[in-house]
Amino acid sequence: MFKRLLLLALLLAITKFSHTPGLTVSSPASWLHSAAWKPDVTLWSILGPHGSFYGEYKYGWELEFFLRKAAHLSFFGALALLFYWNLRPSRHRYKYAWLLLVAFAFLDELHQSFVWMRDGRLIDVLIDALGGTLFLFILWRMNKQKNVQRKTQKNALL
Repeated sequence: MFKRLLLLALLLAITKFSHTPGLTVSSPASWLHSAAWKPDVTLWSILGPHGSFYGEYKYGWELEFFLRKAAHLSFFGALALLFYWNLRPSRHRYKYAWLLLVAFAFLDELHQSFVWMRDGRLIDVLIDALGGTLFLFILWRMNKQKNVQRKTQKNALL
């Protein structure tokens, strides 16, 4: 139950941050701005062939840029772990967790495209997917090492 609550809390936190206009990672006061929607934005203007979703970032290689990308990697990496821990054990558990993460990342960036002073970008979905991949890989390696240690201890006892 606790794992489900953590998952829900992180999903809501990410959605809240995405719905905050003018959010600046380096300025916590900006995290509390009231939500506002962009006027005249359509799904076509975002996802169409020349949509804003495929554009470049408007800010340069500043500290804020690196803080935003670090937040993407860490929040979505943690989200991938929570998806994993909330799935039933199966052979494809890592894949399902990653697919759920990518689906949420896409929807989150799409949602962000409708928020005033925010932009949703495909590159951010890819960065989120990379964060999930990295965290799930680390978990996989740790689980693999644990299994090897268990086998070694079991063989030592025989």
